[in-house]
Amino acid sequence: MNPTEQYTWDLSHLYPSTEEWEKDRHEIEALLKQIVAKKGTITTSARNLLETLTLMDQLGIKLERAASYAKMKFDADMSNAAAKKDYEKLDILYTKISSALAFYEPELLQMQPETFHQYIEELPELETYRFMFEKLFQMKAHILTPAEEEILSQMGALGGTFEKIYDDLTVNDLKYPEIEDDTGQKIIANEAHYRKALNSRDRAFRARFFQALLNTYGSSINSITSIIYGNIRYHAFLAKTRKYASSREMALQQNHIPIHVYDSLIETVRSNVHQLQRYLDLRKRKLGYPDLHFYDLFVPFTKNVDKTYSFEEARETVLAALSILGEEYTKVLKQAFTERWIDVYPKKGKVSGAYANGVYGVHPYSLLNFTGTLDDLFTMAHELGHVMHSYYSNLHQPYVNADYVIFTAEVASTVNEYFLYRYLLNRATDPEERNYLLSMHLDSIRSTLYRQAFFADFEMQMHQLVAEETPLTPELLCQKYHGLYEYYHGPDFTIDRELTYEWARIPHFYRPFYVYQYATGISAAICLAQQIEQQKEGALEAYLHFLTTGGSDYPINLLKKAGVDMTSSGPVLAAIDDFASCLDLLETT
Repeated sequence: MNPTEQYTWDLSHLYPSTEEWEKDRHEIEALLKQIVAKKGTITTSARNLLETLTLMDQLGIKLERAASYAKMKFDADMSNAAAKKDYEKLDILYTKISSALAFYEPELLQMQPETFHQYIEELPELETYRFMFEKLFQMKAHILTPAEEEILSQMGALGGTFEKIYDDLTVNDLKYPEIEDDTGQKIIANEAHYRKALNSRDRAFRARFFQALLNTYGSSINSITSIIYGNIRYHAFLAKTRKYASSREMALQQNHIPIHVYDSLIETVRSNVHQLQRYLDLRKRKLGYPDLHFYDLFVPFTKNVDKTYSFEEARETVLAALSILGEEYTKVLKQAFTERWIDVYPKKGKVSGAYANGVYGVHPYSLLNFTGTLDDLFTMAHELGHVMHSYYSNLHQPYVNADYVIFTAEVASTVNEYFLYRYLLNRATDPEERNYLLSMHLDSIRSTLYRQAFFADFEMQMHQLVAEETPLTPELLCQKYHGLYEYYHGPDFTIDRELTYEWARIPHFYRPFYVYQYATGISAAICLAQQIEQQKEGALEAYLHFLTTGGSDYPINLLKKAGVDMTSSGPVLAAIDDFASCLDLLETT
């Protein structure tokens, strides 16, 4: 093996050759034809139902494997024309499958719960699908006649265009200005340069970048307001048509999340904004500024730790930090490193960023772009959290229950980050390194708990205004946004005019009531990690079991069994207490 190959994916675990991949692609089409042939007969008998469900599982497993192979080949080298062509083949196949199986779920929903329970008695193998049908039957009250469903299906295609219009406007049509960066070079003040620019030590450059970027959104604030207004009205219409009390209830009911969870998050964070304001005051004092602006929130306010890691050093550090999760967990992590589950280094043509990709029946993969920084170390731990969650869920759950939802998706990754942070903090001998780690942890909680709760608060207010038939105008939205910044960030935080346009650059608002899950996710993760760290009886076993559960129950129930009750304010308060403890430590230095 070429020495550099050990740092790349071994995709032969998926397919030994492209020819084998092509064979599976054709088998997927054959499975699709078999399922389509079942149309009209799926629920007429227990045997027909089981046969169809089994075919659907086979189709899903093969499609996931084939799609992963195509995507990862392309991501590893986006200049590879053959890989691009294969990736496009799978994209076309997905569209074909989606269209051909439009009948499937409505046909299942024609069956009564009593009939399904009778079928389970006839064929116990159907027990595997009990939770799937429980979720489906809960939707029955919100399913309309076939003719009405056909209309809503066509409207769904129209409703989805709001996000596309927003993307087209902000990515393709807005003209982002060119400004001079902190080295005197010309750069475009766009989203691609956002994090790097706001991390710059040059305050004047940060201010220029911030003003240029936000004013660009401000130049189209009327159009963006119309787009978000249309998007919210569409979802409000859909919720009313489907007999939900609100678009928020409709969104949360997809994963059986009580409205109280959302309300409790906002209420708890609102009641503890004084801790965020303590943080802002500390940041202002540490930076030595007379005032604090939004563009001052990302630059490190402690001395930079320039320590770098080789990949081997990073691997051993992560393994040591996560050894708290037990020998079996560490053993599987070592497999990920030695059996080439990870594509490690950046290279020409490789996609940027990082991700994890679970593949049922094989093992998960992870993409990194490792350059040796401390951030890269945390990214590695984060993505390996996803890898382990997928590994254990896929190992222990049937395909139909293996995939976990977004409400639980960030828990395992954030638990890993927490343990890495604690491991490094406990071993830091240099006060500057210790302070830097504390500030990193504070910034993580600020951006993931406080900031996402802030967004969730604003999003809720937008939808409430539309529900009350109040037209959304740029002035009203900017006014509401300004008011929230005043409440969350306090009177000593400078709210520049440009900041009131910030809502216009948040794409998540086009997926209603999505962002709050980042805040609940970090809260659950910190709470679970602290229970394990404090050696609470049964905490480790409960967490490791949670990793095996995938989507086998509602996420609230899965987390409760793991030891964290997201229907209470406890987990959010635990994260806020952790935030306050870090502040206490930094304020004394």
